Amino acid sequence: MTVSAGPVAVAQRLRDGMAGGVLSFPLTGFRDDGTLDPDGYRAYVAERLAAAPGAVFPACGTGEFFSLDEDEYRQVVTITVEEAAGRVPVVAGTGYGWAQAVRFARIAEDAGADALLVLPHYLVAAPQDGLVAQLEQITARTPLPLIAYQRGQVAFTADSLRRIAALPNVIGLKDGHSDLDRLQRLTLAAPEDFLFFNGASTAEIQARAYATVGVPAYSSAVHAFAPEIAGAFFTALRDNDHGTVDKLLRDFYVPLVELRDRVPGYAVSLVKAAARLRGHRVGPVRAPLTDPSPADLATLTALLTAGLDLVGASL
Repeated sequence: MTVSAGPVAVAQRLRDGMAGGVLSFPLTGFRDDGTLDPDGYRAYVAERLAAAPGAVFPACGTGEFFSLDEDEYRQVVTITVEEAAGRVPVVAGTGYGWAQAVRFARIAEDAGADALLVLPHYLVAAPQDGLVAQLEQITARTPLPLIAYQRGQVAFTADSLRRIAALPNVIGLKDGHSDLDRLQRLTLAAPEDFLFFNGASTAEIQARAYATVGVPAYSSAVHAFAPEIAGAFFTALRDNDHGTVDKLLRDFYVPLVELRDRVPGYAVSLVKAAARLRGHRVGPVRAPLTDPSPADLATLTALLTAGLDLVGASL
């Protein structure tokens, strides 16, 4: 068990990381029979870390947190912490109801994670008081800093944001709604040092828009299979190279989103398929997700080849 740094120190490390690179959400590797592949995952996450992300978020949505049992989760977080070796913050996913979220939180703490991303709770809609209470219950039971994730049935009001930001361990918010009016209200309601980042699916599509409301940091699913593309986009956006940004959006990111939107779950399935195309040992997705059809895989192959060519890389 590693003693985590305090929330202020972790928040500063994340802030520094966000300024220098995209946030990486690695895929969890499975064998063809659906069992966890620890060795394959170790090799894969080492390559993600070599591509210099700002932070790494194992066992989150892209990492199929929802399909992992507690032992598998422990292995995934432990391997990530070992491979990161303190170079970048490790923020592990947790979720479901607060009681189960706390079980995962304690595993992540024992594994040496720096912080937790609290994924949207399971199934039911809830009022604002309940959304706040969910985080109150978790933060009362773990010393790890928490980042709330609003997506789906979780959407905080400005008043609720003030309440969760006042909790001792809640350091930030990942936004997956892409409602910039709401997000602007939240950023204005938050303390000055509160972290925000863009967690929309294929976040690069909306990265410029998020930056206009003071949220330039974003997670990148593309980093999971093509860090060359993700890095080129990040650099162009940072340097206000709008020509390169537009070209990458027009010729790669927008077609990728159009393919992603064909089938529910492709936000993960396509990413995993693209990683396999690059030779990474990540295996298939677990049910209820499904791997891409042969026709969609062919489209993905052509798109990935073209995207890599845009940045001088190859499949």
